Amino acid sequence: MAQVDEFDREAAAADCRFIIQSENEKGAVELTKNHTHDVHGKDYTDEELRSEHLKTV
Repeated sequence: MAQVDEFDREAAAADCRFIIQSENEKGAVELTKNHTHDVHGKDYTDEELRSEHLKTV
């Protein structure tokens, strides 16, 4: 079974239900960066997202 990378904004922000699971980490990072910028007005680097919000399930 392939590893799945998960970004869970719900765990970081109680008012956000954004969760993405993907077998493509790069795509998941890009979608999460777009979401946090467009919805929350915050910009993160790829590394910040990986170290603070990514978990492999």
